Amino acid sequence: MKYLTLLLLLIPVALAAYFLHWPAWITFTASSLSILPLAFLMGRATEELAEHFGPQVGGFLNATLGNAAELIIAVFAIKEGLLELVKASITGSILGNILAVMGASLLLGGLSHGTLRFDRVKAGMRSSMLAITLVAIGIPSFFSHAVDEAHVMSVEYLSLGVAFVMVVLYFLWLVFLIPGENAELSDRHSKGGPVLRPLVTLVITMVMLAFLSEILASSVEPVVKGLGVTEFFLGIFVIPLVGNVAEHLGGVTAALKGNMELSLAISLGSSLQIALLVAPLLVFISLGLGHPLTLVFNAFELIALGAAVLVASLISLDGESNWLEGAQLLAVYLILGLAFFLLPAS
Repeated sequence: MKYLTLLLLLIPVALAAYFLHWPAWITFTASSLSILPLAFLMGRATEELAEHFGPQVGGFLNATLGNAAELIIAVFAIKEGLLELVKASITGSILGNILAVMGASLLLGGLSHGTLRFDRVKAGMRSSMLAITLVAIGIPSFFSHAVDEAHVMSVEYLSLGVAFVMVVLYFLWLVFLIPGENAELSDRHSKGGPVLRPLVTLVITMVMLAFLSEILASSVEPVVKGLGVTEFFLGIFVIPLVGNVAEHLGGVTAALKGNMELSLAISLGSSLQIALLVAPLLVFISLGLGHPLTLVFNAFELIALGAAVLVASLISLDGESNWLEGAQLLAVYLILGLAFFLLPAS
């Protein structure tokens, strides 16, 4: 973990590259890498605040600020008009958490501890919630293909309506989930540490993250043109990695300690946060930024999400995990990654 904080040294490089108009790939690389430790520090500060305020407020903080880094990055991307990048990052975050994080957790946890067990009822509920979010995302996408351009506003209205329903469902999920988890966490988090230090850390990292996110978003189009990669590919793989590093590390670390229950809660829970909270919030925020974002995804994204949810659900059925199941999830992620890389720009 401490080596990750060394990437903070790249913040001056990112600032210099932006203001001195260095090549776009330097600006993009430096800003991306410097965001990684900021996202990690933000995650740690959120955890400390959660311990201080107790399990009830702590659960809310972890749920709402868990994906704050990615939300900030996406807001500045919308400001730049990079809507396809934002939608790809939503897809990439869900895929990354389900396949890459969960896969790495099962693989490393299995190699370290053999067969690990978890509550298959909770895992099943998370899987069913993911299936519901897939339906919610799919309906506007299929609807957009069923209407002509004269009814394009209907697609925006449907996206807004679906986004509202998803947010309501997310908070209903929290109401159902937090009391049970608070009962399990109350003994471990009965006393919290000083609140000032994590609060100051959170404020500073959010300010720096906002500024670096704007730099990152401004360098995307030059990088796409200069390096030949697509905006879609950057959104699928690079942006989710940058924004979710804290949760990725947390999920894998929990698995290495043999706590597969916590690891699955992090990987699958983060996917639910992205689908049910971050994506709908971006739909509403985009209205104020002048670049309306709709929940319309291409067919390949929907197929990839469906495959990920299906495979993860099948693996969760028996309440046990092993290293081979982790390898299977990672294999699916690599196959999809190759396909997304070779997919031509639309």
